[in-house]
Amino acid sequence: MSVLEIREPTFLVLAALADGPKHGYALIGEADALSEGRVHLKVGTLYAALERLGAQGLVVVSGEEIVEGRLRRYYSLTERGAAVLTEEVERMRRRAEQADLRLRRRSRAVEGFAS
Repeated sequence: MSVLEIREPTFLVLAALADGPKHGYALIGEADALSEGRVHLKVGTLYAALERLGAQGLVVVSGEEIVEGRLRRYYSLTERGAAVLTEEVERMRRRAEQADLRLRRRSRAVEGFAS
């Protein structure tokens, strides 16, 4: 079990990398899409997160290229990063199932009270 605290922006970065390497601006766009527009990562925040995730062994720089005179780095999820993401998805799934169960109980209780 992971002891890492995964906040939503970190989760979104890891999830964006789950299907392959991406560069920084692509990660910003993916986080926006995955969050349905709720999370807009700033460039500085993203690169600080990538540095931290790299230090934790969750992502690595997997390539570089020069585009219009600027260096573009690509990042990939490591096996450890995939394992942490999997754990977080399962944790979230369990919490969602518990919330759904409680909502169904509530609905039945409200229906029973109204009868």
